[in-house]
Amino acid sequence: MPRIPIFRLGGSGGEGEVPELASYTPALSFEGLQVGIDNLRHDVYLSPKFIESARAQIVRLIAYHGEVESLLAAESRNFASGRRFAGPEDTSTRLRAQPADLKSVLTELLVAALNRAKSQSNLSVDLLARVALVKCLRNELNAQFAQVLERCRLLLRNYEGMRQEKAIEYREHVANFQVRKKIILRKTGQELFLTLREIEKETLIRMRRSLFGDSGELGYKLFLNRLLFTEDGRDDYLSGEHYVMFGNFEKDPDRFSNLQRIACVFLQSLMPGAEDEAALDGWLNVPENAHLLVGNGSPDESSSDGRAQKARLAGWLGLLEDEGVMEYIVASYEVVPLLSEYAPRINAQQLKNALVVRAECDRVEKLIEQHGKLSSASLYAAVGRVVSCRGAERAKVAGRFLRDFMRYHRDLRRLETLNSSLDSVNLIGNEKLRELSAVNDTLYEFLLPQEQKPSEQKTLDHVVIKADIRDSTRLTRLLMERGLNPASYFSLNFYDPVNKLLAKYGATRVFLEGDAIILAILDRTNGPGLELGVGISYQQSPPLYLMDGEQRIMISDALNESDRLSSCNKRARKAMEPLKSPFRVYAFQTVSDADAGENAEDFTMTFNLGGVRMNEGAFSKLQQEISLEPRELELPALWGSEEFRLYSGLVPIGNDIFRQIAVRESRIAQIDPRTFSLIKWTARSYYEVCTDPAIYAMLEDGRAKAAGR
Repeated sequence: MPRIPIFRLGGSGGEGEVPELASYTPALSFEGLQVGIDNLRHDVYLSPKFIESARAQIVRLIAYHGEVESLLAAESRNFASGRRFAGPEDTSTRLRAQPADLKSVLTELLVAALNRAKSQSNLSVDLLARVALVKCLRNELNAQFAQVLERCRLLLRNYEGMRQEKAIEYREHVANFQVRKKIILRKTGQELFLTLREIEKETLIRMRRSLFGDSGELGYKLFLNRLLFTEDGRDDYLSGEHYVMFGNFEKDPDRFSNLQRIACVFLQSLMPGAEDEAALDGWLNVPENAHLLVGNGSPDESSSDGRAQKARLAGWLGLLEDEGVMEYIVASYEVVPLLSEYAPRINAQQLKNALVVRAECDRVEKLIEQHGKLSSASLYAAVGRVVSCRGAERAKVAGRFLRDFMRYHRDLRRLETLNSSLDSVNLIGNEKLRELSAVNDTLYEFLLPQEQKPSEQKTLDHVVIKADIRDSTRLTRLLMERGLNPASYFSLNFYDPVNKLLAKYGATRVFLEGDAIILAILDRTNGPGLELGVGISYQQSPPLYLMDGEQRIMISDALNESDRLSSCNKRARKAMEPLKSPFRVYAFQTVSDADAGENAEDFTMTFNLGGVRMNEGAFSKLQQEISLEPRELELPALWGSEEFRLYSGLVPIGNDIFRQIAVRESRIAQIDPRTFSLIKWTARSYYEVCTDPAIYAMLEDGRAKAAGR
């Protein structure tokens, strides 16, 4: 029987108490999505341009890692000289594809999928796109390997009897290509994984948080998995380089299933009665638990927690020794540097076992001698390190192994979860099936913007924005006194800059006034400076229009409301201008307004000088569009008693372009208009999009300090 140390729970925080372990079970849900035409799976149609780009990149990577680029180049020369032979579609052009080609297309497609998920208010749409992309790439890995192999075979037939020496050279290349299939696909898959990970870190994670906050983040962890493009998660090289190399055969004491059993025995020894397999599995999915339990092999003995970790580490090491696996664990780390020197000529498992078993070491020595160019020096040095690993160094390896095992255990469970979800996706490639699914409104199409079919869009709601120049009469008089043309000045400094922005944000100009521009955004998917007041009114309904000849004239309550929101009362301006506040928008209710009841908004005194004020509907809509997080800043409060809330978030302007936005929510103050003194704070709110750079500097400084902690 193995030696099992028992550490009891309970007590008052003594050295024998086991810390509370975190648990994690990978999951992926397609909640709220329609099943497809077979009533079982979700129908997905992927961008043809993406698929072609993926195939081109995969062929290039397979040819590179398979060392058959020269063969495919020879095929291209045959094709150019007219010696064409029958076979699959030509792959010569694919060899010219570069990694950036796929990355840019893939980024564009994933951003489009995320935007579609936002438009449908369902993150499952984006997760479906991710799963479909992985399934497509996996299919293409095997399909393109088979195509490249077939091209090489056809080339060999073409050279038979022509240049015997060249034929022998090509035959060796093709034979080596077949034997190394698993290695080639692993290396190609890892490059695809790194591309996906770069896109996630550079673009998607910020955009997703901007649109959805932190909701659903655990689901995306399934795609940041080194095992993503492996068949079953079992790969000696991948495990050795990034986790720990396990045994492959039933007789191997360090096979994964046996080590999993040992880890469960260890956890049960710490927590007697913990027989629930799901609970044990959940604990093993959290690598941070290894640090809590054994300090990753190097506990700090100056604290009671560290001494407890050392005791548990001794128990864990003793268990591994009794189970006869510790030598293999040490060897699994020592074998990694040998792989680049001896593999694939010598099997990775054989190399590892040679570091532990003398008979295996003798066999490997003979294999090394047969290859001639190889030396046994590195092998002997590794054997010596395994034998000499004792004491504290051995305990450190045991602690490191527990964490690496848990990392692999977690990623293997993530892979299994993802693999099961692949069966729920039906990749549509047949045009008739695509049409059938689309007609039944069960098709999820993920296309690049240029592939989208133009369709008639229905207006669901609208936003009216009014920008009003403060004191335009005084400004006009000042310009004329200087001999300047007010019309051209307003045109160059106000109208033209705004007009340039219309197409970028999908806005249309409703009409112009002398000192104001009114814009509408329909939701389908060296002179004096100008002081503006901007009002934004959102209405959850389409606008109405009347026709004046061929010109459409909008009718909407938002027009009047945007006018009120952008206005600035002269008495309010006179009272507020001396104040040094980073806020540019305020709203006041006078004493006499209290009798106005529901029409009190009409009697509200507004201050908007260089500010942007939005109505409550626009604020609610903004909260739906992006994730707004409450922020705490020390800022001046009106009358020293103003209670305001500050929110901040990221607004996606374009691919990889984000702008921070800060919104202030405050109460309307009831005042005495004669003295401009506070009577009370009302229950009504107003909303300001902050424009003062000082606020954004403070937000950035707060984020930097938080990151520093």
